[in-house]
Amino acid sequence: MKIEKKIKYLIQDAFKSKFKILISLKFIKLYLTSKKFIGSYTFVIFSFVKKLKLNPIAIGNTIGKFLKDNSFFINNFIIVKGFLNIIIKNKYLIKQLKYTIDGNFFINKKKKILVEFSSPNTNKPLHIGHLRNIFLGDSISKILKFIGHKIYKVNLVNDRGIHISKSMIAYQKFGNNTNPGALGIKGDHFVGQYYIKFEKEYRKELFKNNFKKSLLLFEARGMLKKWELKNKYILDLWNKMNNWVYQGFNNTYRKININFDRIYYESQTYLLGKEIVINGLEKNIFYKKKDNSVCVDLKKEGFGEKVLLRSNETSLYITQDLGTIEMRHKDYNFNKLIYIVGNEQKHNFDVLFKILNKLNKNYAVYHLSYGMVNLPNGKIQSRKNNFVDADFLIKKIVFSVKLYINLSKKNNFFLKEKDKIYNIIGIGALKYFFLKVLPKNDLLFNPKLSISLNGNTAPFIQYTYVRIFSMLKNINKKFFLWNNFFISDLDDLHFLEKKIIIKICNFYKKLKEASQNYSPYVIVKYLFELTKLYNTMYGQLSILHIKNNKKKKFRIYLSYIIIKMIKVNMRLLGIELPNKM
Repeated sequence: MKIEKKIKYLIQDAFKSKFKILISLKFIKLYLTSKKFIGSYTFVIFSFVKKLKLNPIAIGNTIGKFLKDNSFFINNFIIVKGFLNIIIKNKYLIKQLKYTIDGNFFINKKKKILVEFSSPNTNKPLHIGHLRNIFLGDSISKILKFIGHKIYKVNLVNDRGIHISKSMIAYQKFGNNTNPGALGIKGDHFVGQYYIKFEKEYRKELFKNNFKKSLLLFEARGMLKKWELKNKYILDLWNKMNNWVYQGFNNTYRKININFDRIYYESQTYLLGKEIVINGLEKNIFYKKKDNSVCVDLKKEGFGEKVLLRSNETSLYITQDLGTIEMRHKDYNFNKLIYIVGNEQKHNFDVLFKILNKLNKNYAVYHLSYGMVNLPNGKIQSRKNNFVDADFLIKKIVFSVKLYINLSKKNNFFLKEKDKIYNIIGIGALKYFFLKVLPKNDLLFNPKLSISLNGNTAPFIQYTYVRIFSMLKNINKKFFLWNNFFISDLDDLHFLEKKIIIKICNFYKKLKEASQNYSPYVIVKYLFELTKLYNTMYGQLSILHIKNNKKKKFRIYLSYIIIKMIKVNMRLLGIELPNKM
């Protein structure tokens, strides 16, 4: 049984034995003792004062004595106002440390889970919002896979629709039959220019016509209809422009070490979506209006009337979503499908899930929504319509790393090696900064803060790792083997060592929390706190030069465990570690 659970059961027994009341385990709140105080775990007494009609110190003394007398692993206790700080015996802490390092996280029911993320449109490059989406999806996939689930990372490319037609119309009219290769531009950026061009010309046209009509928009809608009718010229142009974009996307994915198990395209799923809608119409789940559009009545569910097929029989996003989820279920027979999509799409997913219920397609689907990404000022904005694209941001952050982080001259870096390390630090800084905020919250991205060597950043974690790695690389590996380490020899542990051990032993609890809440933020917070603790120990205690050989051996071993923990947690965040800086 885990140490926290043992303490909770003991506290429950103390209430029953000493106060004659039964307290549910869920009301017994146990926390890691703050680094400011002596102790291993802290039990909060305040919430029981009113019920017992006793002061918190009296309650704490009674429970503390019970715990000490009725356990083999509790050494002592200290009461600080309404907090009972419980001190665990050193030998037991070390046994728990060994259990944590040697153990694995087991789940009873392994599931087949699809995680959808990225989901770009083929009318523009990936942007800063996509980066948050991608980093969340990739990290969540890694966390769920680590605990034993079968994970498939899937991407849905929005490669058809009116917005794609807009880019195509603009290219037809203003592209002069050129291509991205001839101009030395990434394909996604090249096509994105024509989408912006369409919007500019469209606004001009509306203004000229007193906002009453637009020939450009009429042509774009006509092109979409021709596309659905498989007009060869339109399909050839569509394929050519989309392929330019895919080359650009793949280039960006490679920069940030992202891959997918399967890429779906809406052009391949919208017809299946149409079939589902027509089938629902035949079963009177949906209905047809006078203008020939097909709708669903969701008034009872609080969403009103929703169109599923337009009057000209072209599909909408919701139609395509129905087809995509059906295709995925046939492909994988998944236990769960997690959509990583921004907060602004919450309504659309609520509607989609209600429609699935009406169709009796009771798939386990979940929308993990996340907040917007904002910038402190406009300095890093692209010139293209104030659009902050991913490539621009990646280039900016890596360049900033080169300016602000000096690699040690002692290491004699080659130029290629330097560039690789700068890239690892820069990409790591981006990922970490985007993941250290709760997904539901908006994120204020500050490039300078993200690359700091101090504070809650990836470079801080990476530098700590490199420092420990450098310290340990010349030490005999026998130091790191448990069978050469005698627990009975370590009766005296410094309070910082105890704090670090307890923090390490808390890893699987935090891993469970991160996986249940689909929140890499939990891993980031845990990793930062662990790294800070180690740095405090490193600054205050001698490791290699202490005369006591037993303590030296343990501190070296503890350092070895820390670099293992940093490796594991950074891997869960999708962040690489350099071996020198």
